[in-house]
Amino acid sequence: MAQSSPEVESNGANTKRVSRTAVHSVASHKSVAGSSEAIVVTGSRGVQRTLLKSPTPIDIIKGTQLMQTGKASVISALNTLVPSYNSPQRAGGGTSTIIATGGLRGLNPDQMLVLVDGKRRHKTSLINAVSSLYNGSVPTDLDMIPASEIDHIEVLREGAAAQYGSDAIAGVINIILKKNANSGSSTFTTGANMDRGDGQQYQWLNNGGIKLGSKGFLNVSADLKKQLASNRADKISDNVQLYNRVNGQPDPREATANRMVTTNYGLMPQSSVTVGYNAEYDFNKITFYTFGTYALRDSDLNYSYRAPSNVNSLSEIYPDGFRPRVVVHEQDYQFTAGLKGKILGWNWDGSSSFGSNRSRQTADHTLNASLGPSSPLSFYVGTLQSTEWVNSVDITRKWKAMGNLQTSLGFQHRLETYRVEAGDPWSYAAGTYLNNGKVVSPGANGASGFTPDDAGFKQRNNMAGYVDLEWDPLKSLTIGVAGRYEHYDDSSGNSAIGKASLRYDVTKWLSIRGTLSNGFRAPSLAQMLYASTTGQFRLVNNDLSLLQIKTLPVGSAAARALGAEPLKPEKSKNMSAGFVIKPFRRFAVTFDAYQIEVNDRIALTSTLTGTAVSNILAQNGLASDISAQYYTNAINTRTRGIDVVATYNHSVGPLGHMQWNLGWNYNQTVITNIKSNPSQLASLGSNYVLFDRLSQGYMTKAIPRTKLSLMNIWTFGPLILNTKVTRYGGYTILQNSAASDRRYGARAIVDMDLTWNINRWVNVGFGGNNIFNTYPSANGIYNYSLGQGQYPGTSPFGFTGGYYYGRVGVNF
Repeated sequence: MAQSSPEVESNGANTKRVSRTAVHSVASHKSVAGSSEAIVVTGSRGVQRTLLKSPTPIDIIKGTQLMQTGKASVISALNTLVPSYNSPQRAGGGTSTIIATGGLRGLNPDQMLVLVDGKRRHKTSLINAVSSLYNGSVPTDLDMIPASEIDHIEVLREGAAAQYGSDAIAGVINIILKKNANSGSSTFTTGANMDRGDGQQYQWLNNGGIKLGSKGFLNVSADLKKQLASNRADKISDNVQLYNRVNGQPDPREATANRMVTTNYGLMPQSSVTVGYNAEYDFNKITFYTFGTYALRDSDLNYSYRAPSNVNSLSEIYPDGFRPRVVVHEQDYQFTAGLKGKILGWNWDGSSSFGSNRSRQTADHTLNASLGPSSPLSFYVGTLQSTEWVNSVDITRKWKAMGNLQTSLGFQHRLETYRVEAGDPWSYAAGTYLNNGKVVSPGANGASGFTPDDAGFKQRNNMAGYVDLEWDPLKSLTIGVAGRYEHYDDSSGNSAIGKASLRYDVTKWLSIRGTLSNGFRAPSLAQMLYASTTGQFRLVNNDLSLLQIKTLPVGSAAARALGAEPLKPEKSKNMSAGFVIKPFRRFAVTFDAYQIEVNDRIALTSTLTGTAVSNILAQNGLASDISAQYYTNAINTRTRGIDVVATYNHSVGPLGHMQWNLGWNYNQTVITNIKSNPSQLASLGSNYVLFDRLSQGYMTKAIPRTKLSLMNIWTFGPLILNTKVTRYGGYTILQNSAASDRRYGARAIVDMDLTWNINRWVNVGFGGNNIFNTYPSANGIYNYSLGQGQYPGTSPFGFTGGYYYGRVGVNF
């Protein structure tokens, strides 16, 4: 779990060099053995404070901690290390299975801002469009940053939109890159699941740095990862008919058919290559810096089995049925360059950053049944691309004014674009072929391509200015005030927001702190423009059915006919209060209570299905056999919670040293208002609602209300034993019919990692995640014809059981 008093390792020749500038959050660490002297700047521009002296709650996670979790994903590691962070193994279907993201303090991933060395990180082009948790969010994908390049991560658990801009409603994740100039490492990790021996993972992380002359450094990283499939489906019953009957009798092939029809009920295959660099050179009065990442990732989306009896399984092509597959080929990069210096007592920093995520989608092992037996079996589905170009200037200065006054000013311009490119015509074509007189689905099955009507391009400009003041009138008192004004040249309009914070040291061992702020999140361009058709299981009349769901662009004729309106920004109000206790040198506790109100929260509507909707879709040139959804400012929510973090480290005499870390989070979200049905939807009948009980439940009940983590790090000579126990509270998956609700009980998950530093150059390790092979309650809505559904895909610790791994590392 996150630490309040981490031991910080040396960064080599540049240990004392502060990253970028004090203007932006981050970076240097200072460590005193056995003390809480980690230095952070996140949340306090231009001011270096020890972690426990921060006026806002911050967690620090070292890069070594990420590696010792045995997780191949930075997101998965954060899920076990930060109590108020939640990342399910699978947020839902479609591209939701790919995006590596999670939510802070019970809010959506895109309500949390991601920075890299203090600079805004771009968003993914993919979207949680057919998901359960975080439905409709468009987040930043953290796994596009090489893990080997990460020195540490600072997690600001506090609304910070007034300081950093749109999206920072729940808080900020600031990823700090390595600055090693005279060392390097190479680590290979591999493992597999205990049950079925599947889900193999291979991870090779490499990092090294060199000096550039006497005043600079270059640090580079290269990571390779490969994830194989895991599956927890069961064989279907012999009573389930796979083939159409022959003359009224069972087809003889039923007796010999492979009845393990589902092979994708778990993690899906994925492989990636990510590289990154961080460089800086001091030209005396001016310092040049640059850093960047580049990633290629291929992700398989294996769709559910289509039996031979399925009307779309043309016997001439797939006599034994088929499993459609979509492969998402991603190219992701971001490069930043800047200059910084000092003039007339002011520290200044000017930078430019450009980021892009491009997702090209292809499909195979499928067909467009409406084209008949001559249908192609592979298709180009289309491409999504998002870009962000950010230019900023920041200045800061420290004044002696009845104490210490830190003044920070800044200006930022951001140009965002989003593009949807159509697939090949066969991927969305609606042919006239009938299968034995029966109508078949148009478009590539399971992967209908983006149509020319879906295709489009959208861009917008954002201009922002801020003022950030932090005053220490007394050594024991800190007062902070920040204000920000943002202008968008689209329907998002203008926003003026502010933040006030206070910290007071009551005694040497007790401090109190609190903040008041408001914030906003502008709708993403993807939420305005995105359109697709994806399969997703929904409970319809107590039957788990596979629906083809069309996400409609807000401005499309079909969406407007169903009541869609232009999106507007979400607005938030944040309050928090807490205290810090440090009764003696090696023990510290932080306690923070918070409330976050979000109005006009953007979400996808209920899945709108039925004859009335089909008629509207057909009238607007769409297929009539699909369901629909669109984005809208649907609800107001209130989230209340408590964060507790405690750390204690001590000697155990001849047996070495121990560090204990405890974290507890309580979090509850309630819906305070739901937007009334638009007249267009209300006219279709009482069965249609804008935001149904199923959608409400995923926002308020599907995340554990409590999360308790206890970690012990025992260092005994060259051995380091890391043991973590995480208890996830119970949660409920609601359905539109209360009788179909499913409750999942609390579970305690135990992870262990043992590292042996053989010498200064070589180390080995092995461990396990979920070493007792714990599963969620098997009381899901089971699909007997596919053998799946017994476990919740949104389980916070997954549903594939224990995972064991081994690791070899070399330092140089």
